[in-house]
Amino acid sequence: MRIMVAVKRVIDYAVKIRVKPDKSGVETNNVKMSMNPFCEIALEEALRIKESGNASEVVVVSMGGPQCAETLRTGLAMGADRAIHVATETSLYPLAVAKLLQSLVATEQPGLVMLGKQAIDDDCNQTGQMVAGLLKWPQGTFASKVVLDKEKQSVTVDREVDGGLETVRLDLPAVITSDLRLNQPRYATLPNIMKAKSKTIKKVTPEELQVQIKPDLEILEVVDPPKRKSGVMLSSVDELIDKLKNEAHVI
Repeated sequence: MRIMVAVKRVIDYAVKIRVKPDKSGVETNNVKMSMNPFCEIALEEALRIKESGNASEVVVVSMGGPQCAETLRTGLAMGADRAIHVATETSLYPLAVAKLLQSLVATEQPGLVMLGKQAIDDDCNQTGQMVAGLLKWPQGTFASKVVLDKEKQSVTVDREVDGGLETVRLDLPAVITSDLRLNQPRYATLPNIMKAKSKTIKKVTPEELQVQIKPDLEILEVVDPPKRKSGVMLSSVDELIDKLKNEAHVI
């Protein structure tokens, strides 16, 4: 069975975000970029499934400009077998990404598609669900545990929901999106990083996949969140109760 993992190149989680002076977006020039953490978790789980003998190949996919090759090489260094780069300079939103993945699934024929539950740059949390809808495949979102049954051709997923955990069993092929507690991704070793540099990345375009990219959203303005007010030191519990009652009006 082949597993396809979609990964996204985002601003590194440790970087302080800066809004552009014209408020058209966030500054990405000379900013450290990395693989979206949730995508990294999805890739790690795919690699573990392969190492357990339940999959034969892991294919990592990314979409965007030439810089996406760096993210794909990180995936190859972690252990992915092949990489596919959907090359486009057009801004991509969840529905367009889902349509591109749908087309790639028709070509690659994976038994499992894995993604991060959301990207930390836009927090959309839509692509996995849209892919499953377009493919008409069952989906297990917010996965904190994944158990594959090769004989029954099914996968059991523990999902993190508001009330705790929900367990679902899906017939393969299926779509799974990973949550934070699914696993701890491995670090790529130096030998594997060097090997990944020489591996070929297959490049395709949306036109070759017969997908028309058109923007569904228009960003009107991006602004910094309001600065938080400084805290106040109180001298007694009575003063705290007074402020909660008369100023915050919460009691």
